[in-house]
Amino acid sequence: MKNAEQYRALSDGLTFNPLDPKALVQTFGLIGVWAIIFAETGLLIGFFFPGDSLLFLAGVAASPVAEAIFGDGTRLSIIALLIGAPACAIAGAQLGHHLGARFGSRMFNRPDSRLFKREYVEKAEYYFTKYGPAKAVVLARFIPIVRTFLNPVAGVLGMPARKFLIWNIVGGVIWTDGILLGGYYLAAQIIKVINPADIDKYILPVVFVIVLISVLPIFLEILRDRRQRRRAGALAASESGAARPRHRAE
Repeated sequence: MKNAEQYRALSDGLTFNPLDPKALVQTFGLIGVWAIIFAETGLLIGFFFPGDSLLFLAGVAASPVAEAIFGDGTRLSIIALLIGAPACAIAGAQLGHHLGARFGSRMFNRPDSRLFKREYVEKAEYYFTKYGPAKAVVLARFIPIVRTFLNPVAGVLGMPARKFLIWNIVGGVIWTDGILLGGYYLAAQIIKVINPADIDKYILPVVFVIVLISVLPIFLEILRDRRQRRRAGALAASESGAARPRHRAE
């Protein structure tokens, strides 16, 4: 019997998927959530962690129906999550900014690989220059991969540490606590329509919705930017037409 239990424990460990947010919550609990949020925002190697879906499921794991979904003894503290998650996200991003400011573009002077691609850095630079430092730091929180690389990019491009900290705090709190509370308050509704034993089948659709909601501010910003450019173009065209000299009929 003991050997069977040991074999099952070993089997569970071998089949553990570090990209599965439910497995991460069940295996590592509160400390794991904090550590992964810090790694995703502060370490370049952490960009592949499922930050959005992890926060959402951590909120579910802190809700009154947590044990029905994750199993006995798995409920997390919502207070600890609401305090610890943004603190780790802010500390991680600040570390990324510091490393970027200290080492400069040398951090990114490496060939493309399965984990690192130059396009990740270019995408972060694009958002930084397009939206400006303050807005980019906040919006990047809601874009997977960009939220990892924008922090050192901000340091490389010379954003002052104090200014970065202010907007880092704003973005970190909104991102982490917003998604955590979403999972916490929606958990009871989820369990009404989904059998807890079958919740694994619905994780990917839920993650898709979370990511869609996460990038919604970017879509709105793009639409607003297009409208402004159209208005500017129409205004320039009207001014150009008004400036043309009118010929008198002889």
